[in-house]
Amino acid sequence: VQLQASGGGLVQTGGSLRLSCAASGPTFSSYGMGWFRQAPGKEREFVAAISWSGGSTYYADSVKGRFTISRDNAKNTILLQMNSLKSEDTAVYYCAAARALSRLNLYSPTPYDYWGQGTQVTVSS
Repeated sequence: VQLQASGGGLVQTGGSLRLSCAASGPTFSSYGMGWFRQAPGKEREFVAAISWSGGSTYYADSVKGRFTISRDNAKNTILLQMNSLKSEDTAVYYCAAARALSRLNLYSPTPYDYWGQGTQVTVSS
């Protein structure tokens, strides 16, 4: 599976962005998918994840109520709609795919087998 993230950019505090992650490969629909982010000098942190069917979604507390993850298996794409952006959301955002994702391990980068190249999100005040 190859992943290509896009949609990042510069936005003012309170604004919105929508990130996309396009996946190649015939088995995309069988993978759990996630978004992580990494700010300068900080570790990569979990943002959101979605099950292979799209029936279950998970969010970091810091983005709950502001971000929405979704997927379209017919188009091999996942989306991250980000609203009410804050300066602390500034980071490089990565999409990732996992063959075996569970509620116990999805918050860690460890179970994710494939990673996209990242897209920069900058929120200015």
